[in-house]
Amino acid sequence: MIIHDQFDKEIRLNFTQPQDKPNGEHVLAIAFLDDSYLLTRHKKRGIEFPGGKIEQGESSEAAIVREVYEETGGIVAEMTYVAQYTVYHPEGTKWFTKDVFAVQVDTLESKNDYLETAGPVTCKHLDEISDEEKSFLLEDEAILKCVERVIELGLYQKKEDAD
Repeated sequence: MIIHDQFDKEIRLNFTQPQDKPNGEHVLAIAFLDDSYLLTRHKKRGIEFPGGKIEQGESSEAAIVREVYEETGGIVAEMTYVAQYTVYHPEGTKWFTKDVFAVQVDTLESKNDYLETAGPVTCKHLDEISDEEKSFLLEDEAILKCVERVIELGLYQKKEDAD
């Protein structure tokens, strides 16, 4: 599907199939701890899902484990590759491709340093986060469609939905 972000960049979003292999340059974790979303508070942008660039020689899966731990202290228990999207510059050249995973975290470790973030934030519903605290990334249509997809696949169930 083709959508445009709030900066009018074209985004090509594809929901993955079991045979698809991640091959992006960035990763994003739609992360959960128990029956809550697990997010991070970026020091400049605000509250957002954990993620970042894949380091040289690193797999997308290893990058997810590293990014979730660095930004939240979360220990990844399991992950499912759910989507990939590519963002294009206005003139049509590719900017980057991001692999998106649903990530279940079973433990949070307290850390002295969360690098560019101020550590973990949890909430049951994304609309609990005030607009002032929200990163622009939590308004991004591609990311919100990935969250919807994770819910559709049954990978995240809020406690009241799980009964």
